[in-house]
Amino acid sequence: MKKIVIIIFAVLMVVPAMNMSAQKSFDQFEVQVDGLGCPFCAYGLEKKFKEFKGIKKVKIDIETGDFSFAYPTEKALSLDAVTQQVNKAGYTPMSGKVTRADGTIEEISASNLATINSNESTKQAFVAGNCEMCEARINKAALSVAGVLKSNWDRETKMLEVSFNSKQTNLKKIEKAIAKAGHDTKNHKAKADTYGELPGCCKYERIE
Repeated sequence: MKKIVIIIFAVLMVVPAMNMSAQKSFDQFEVQVDGLGCPFCAYGLEKKFKEFKGIKKVKIDIETGDFSFAYPTEKALSLDAVTQQVNKAGYTPMSGKVTRADGTIEEISASNLATINSNESTKQAFVAGNCEMCEARINKAALSVAGVLKSNWDRETKMLEVSFNSKQTNLKKIEKAIAKAGHDTKNHKAKADTYGELPGCCKYERIE
């Protein structure tokens, strides 16, 4: 009986400590966003950031463009990744700041962001595919490459239009990522096994 009481006491002591630890394990992000004109814009931005699993306390002020949220410290989310995600949502980051859980503050200025934006390049490439599932998979593969800002694959023309930071990546790397996901490009072919695992509706005609 005494052992049971000790165990319960220990658990009761540990749980609050765990909760306190969890409360201190979030980084606080603040971003100034240009282009938010209506509630639908704010919804689009928030939806894009929901891709960051674990995001908390999202706040968006449409009038000022102030966007803030909390994110788990252990995931080490960078300001670069945050500003890129704003770009992917179709808006322009003007400045950014993150206050880490340990009190460290990191900032990215408008001038630095202007330099990043000045390195933006837009290219087109042929990518084989058939349907909406292909479209989602192709765009997801392109956007998974660090430095890619926007991706749009057209089902009719089979052409991909992609915008990226030329200092971080290039079209060759993007095509390789897409081929790895199962879709042939003009310069890179998907592995036979990867292609074979695609759903039936996604099995495009391969050119040997």
